[in-house]
Amino acid sequence: MQNYLLTTLDGGARVITEPLPSVRSVAIGFWIGTGSRDEDDSQAGVTHFLEHLLFKGSQRYSALDIAEIFDGFGGELNAATARDYTVVFARVLDEHLATALDVMTDMIFVPTFADIDSERDVVLEEIAMIEDSPQELVHDMVTQAVFGDHPLGRPVLGSADVIANVSKRSIAAYHRARYTAGNIVVAAAGSVDHRRLVGLVERTSEKVRQPPARKPSVRAPLVAPPPPSLRFLRKDTEQYHVCIAAPGIARSDKRRFTASILDAVLGGSASSRLFQEIREKRGLAYAVYTFSSQVADTGQIGVYVGTREENLAACLEIVSEQIAEIAEGRLRPDELERAKENLKGRITLSMESTSNRMSRLGKSLITDTEL
Repeated sequence: MQNYLLTTLDGGARVITEPLPSVRSVAIGFWIGTGSRDEDDSQAGVTHFLEHLLFKGSQRYSALDIAEIFDGFGGELNAATARDYTVVFARVLDEHLATALDVMTDMIFVPTFADIDSERDVVLEEIAMIEDSPQELVHDMVTQAVFGDHPLGRPVLGSADVIANVSKRSIAAYHRARYTAGNIVVAAAGSVDHRRLVGLVERTSEKVRQPPARKPSVRAPLVAPPPPSLRFLRKDTEQYHVCIAAPGIARSDKRRFTASILDAVLGGSASSRLFQEIREKRGLAYAVYTFSSQVADTGQIGVYVGTREENLAACLEIVSEQIAEIAEGRLRPDELERAKENLKGRITLSMESTSNRMSRLGKSLITDTEL
């Protein structure tokens, strides 16, 4: 159980904390309610590109300043872009929280978008790296097959054509529209005092000139998934990399707990059915697993297997058989209990990390999921 404190500031930003007096570190994250699903086709990849550019300098801190400050702390600073949010997060000793917050606030609200062309090349290399990694590329392909032309079907990294040509002006306009106080959650866990953090957030926010608050445009919900389809890309590789996936459930759906158990039983661990039947007993593949994800209005479930051509039919037959077995309710009591204990153990172990505790709070709040 997490004991959290929540305050909404006058500008609309929300601050949520979980004090943990037994540690010296603080994990802090700025969660921005914008992700790749908020882009139109002409902006595909801008959210992720913008995340990169936040580290290239702000009004008061150069890119080198940012790196040297956090290195001097022995701290960590990173960011990530998802389909429905962006997060910039750090972990530092409690004595460095005020400085870390000051730097991060500047990065997020007043970036200078410096070195845009060199960072453009970095993102293009990142896209090329995925293109050269079929075990990763196949996940983008199956997501497109599941969600079709909806923004959820596009890769988070976006389109190389868009990244190569998008202007600084367009990126700045996207930043002004999405990076507003009312669209941001500041989450922290660890050696942190809630009232002090609220005061720090208010004071650091006053140092930057923010645009007038306005609500971001409403997201396009997935009204209905497109009909089943297939994507195939021929590459000169030793293996076939195959995903079979389907629409899943929304992040707030109560069945998500059942879905987690299903994932653990079918392919989410070393003792799961697919891992045992395909890899351990028959040696047909090195990598086989199930996966699931949720967003506000839908989700995705699926199976991945990477194997040589001569093993592919046998692998897919086993996948089909095991899914049918579970669908018919043929679950052994021991595997059900093991899956439950596996999940409980993973949750409990993850809660020993201040970063994980911060992420649980920030992600829940920015995606309007129950705390």
